Amino acid sequence: MSIQERKKDHVELTAYSDVFYQKSTGFERYDFIHNALPEVNPSEVDLTASLLGRRFSFPLFISSMTGGYTEAGSVNTIIAKCCEKHNLPFGVGSQRAMLEDESQVESFSVVRQHAPNAFIAANIGGAQLIGGLDKEKIDLLISSIKADAIIVHLNPLQELMQPEGDHDFKGIEKGIEHLIANTSLPVLVKETGAGISEVVARRLLSMGVDSIDVAGAGGTSWAKVENLRERQKNPMHQFDDWGVPTVDCLNQISPLKERFRFDLIASGGIRSSFDLVKALALGADFTATAQPIIRAIKDDGEEGLGNLIETWKKETRMILTLLGCSSFDFVDNSLLSIKSS
Repeated sequence: MSIQERKKDHVELTAYSDVFYQKSTGFERYDFIHNALPEVNPSEVDLTASLLGRRFSFPLFISSMTGGYTEAGSVNTIIAKCCEKHNLPFGVGSQRAMLEDESQVESFSVVRQHAPNAFIAANIGGAQLIGGLDKEKIDLLISSIKADAIIVHLNPLQELMQPEGDHDFKGIEKGIEHLIANTSLPVLVKETGAGISEVVARRLLSMGVDSIDVAGAGGTSWAKVENLRERQKNPMHQFDDWGVPTVDCLNQISPLKERFRFDLIASGGIRSSFDLVKALALGADFTATAQPIIRAIKDDGEEGLGNLIETWKKETRMILTLLGCSSFDFVDNSLLSIKSS
């Protein structure tokens, strides 16, 4: 099966099929502590937040989703327009297909045409860095979308589940080091849904990674996605729930801020404004989501995505007001209580 066909399968399955973890993200373990005397007006609440040195209207990164097949261009166009309008960062899907077939460049480059001022991150898989990605390919990753950062996605579970996946993982760490040494752009490393542990985060930060997106378990299970694909003849459902829950990733990694300077992004089951604020209270600097975005686009196009963003902003403003916080600077774990079992 071609990369293009596989990408199309992924988008359709994540939008409309039951591809979610049975285990939870962990956000449901916490309640907000209501402030009956907030002393802040909703109109005064500042929803802006910073990531990699740039200020955005809201701490929501539109996660890497798609690219490298014909219909991807239209999806990326909608995302680009929305992020340009709302001043939100986003990442394109894996650009591997583009590096292997330059006819696919347009499905990625379209984003910059519609978002000339937006923060856009390039994206390449860790497996493609083995042996060191040559400068010509690094330059193409960046120039095709005039990237502001580079995402390296780690997905060993997903690759092992794919009959056509990359099953070579030795050398990815050195490949990331080579990339960092050969670009002036910030490098962001993310999982694709199985989570990043404290041990792995420490290794990444020690080599100079600028940002970590935990992409924990509890949202979309890519093992489940691969098992559901029509061409998967021997499904291995025992791996459907493999991974570290998002909250556990945050609790493990946020203390590393005492030693390392980096931005921590929470993703993996961010499905609401409540999840978003809880993630920030647990130490994240920013959040990211993908599945609700692709579903909104598939259902109602550009209008649906705009409505989703506006709804989350409205709800977040209410949450911060009810917590007595005029901005995210005042959001921390003191605003949360652990639910009794």
